[in-house]
Amino acid sequence: MPESLKTLRLPARLSRNLDHNWQQALLKKSAERRVLVNWDIHTSKDALTATITSQEATSEESVSVTVTLNGPFEPANNAEKAQQQLQDTFSKLGNTIYHADNIQIEGDAWFIPGSQLKNLRRDAIDALTAARVAKHPRGSRKAVSEPAPVYPDSQLSFLDNVYNEKARAFYKRFGVELIEPAYEAHQETGDVPVMITKHCLRFSFNLCPKQAKGVTGVFTKVKDMQLINGDEVLTLKFDCKPCEMHIIGKMKNHIFNSPQPGSVESGVGFFDPEKLIAVSKD
Repeated sequence: MPESLKTLRLPARLSRNLDHNWQQALLKKSAERRVLVNWDIHTSKDALTATITSQEATSEESVSVTVTLNGPFEPANNAEKAQQQLQDTFSKLGNTIYHADNIQIEGDAWFIPGSQLKNLRRDAIDALTAARVAKHPRGSRKAVSEPAPVYPDSQLSFLDNVYNEKARAFYKRFGVELIEPAYEAHQETGDVPVMITKHCLRFSFNLCPKQAKGVTGVFTKVKDMQLINGDEVLTLKFDCKPCEMHIIGKMKNHIFNSPQPGSVESGVGFFDPEKLIAVSKD
């Protein structure tokens, strides 16, 4: 249990992240997160000014932006309908992450085309999003420690899969002295573990020393076994301390003679972040 959880006491509420009903509830529409916003709209003959304020934080940290639609505008024939149009337009925020919580409208009723109101609303939403991103504190990368920490092991085998020079330089920086080439380098020509698995045949055949500990009459001194498939023979070795079975074999000739990954013949390269290029399709 993490140290932080040991201090929890009732009535603290915990949610299991493997709870099926809880996960299904998160998939529903009601589980979507929305940022509440307030609209303050002022109308006059010469301009309509709309201020949108997010309520995601405390009042001291909330973000506000103001956009203006210049007139002049003509008086509305139906004042009630014009006010309702403003109310409906600025309350519909579509597929954005915002939800209009409160809309305050001040001023006389003017005839303003709906297309202009929608463009103004869209500009306000874009400006608010940009302002929130700009105000959000950016994280910084942790400084490289000097001297570098020491890697737990001073020697790496082919099982650690150190293939290219960048990986080799990384481990050398942390104190690794001896690094064997990866299996893909085609330098392991002898018998090596081609698979390490927790599934153990000794256990399946009731030959496990741990399973038969203290039981008389059970033969448990089987050290190695073999898997035979046609002409291919794989040796099974057992490492009982971590409870693992090692499947030992040689690299097949057609794989050993094939081009190595990263070579021109193979056509398969390695990811190098320092050599990224942008490719566009016409």
